[in-house]
Amino acid sequence: QVQLVESGGGLVQPGGSLRLSCAASGSIFMIYVMGWYRQAPGKQRELVARISSGGITNYVDSVKGRFTISRDNAKNTVYLQMNSLKPDDTAVYYCNRVGQSPWGWGQGTLVTVSS
Repeated sequence: QVQLVESGGGLVQPGGSLRLSCAASGSIFMIYVMGWYRQAPGKQRELVARISSGGITNYVDSVKGRFTISRDNAKNTVYLQMNSLKPDDTAVYYCNRVGQSPWGWGQGTLVTVSS
């Protein structure tokens, strides 16, 4: 079973930036499409960005042009660079694979955008 550990969240002012990291155990990480999800208070978890094993990326419209997903298969790590953050980006952020039954969810990392 793959274990996922997210980090890098925190409190940031509107317009600020954060870089999230997700470390995955296990050597099979590299073959999967990976994604960053977020869950805001009172809302369902949503997929905001995905990246294929070969580096093709897709984003939900609300984060296009502001967020960048990347991966380092040698380090079993996926990243999310978040710029021009808005209060609506406040959520717990998780990573997991996309398109198949998710692995066990990690603890997530909390991002709070507030002045």
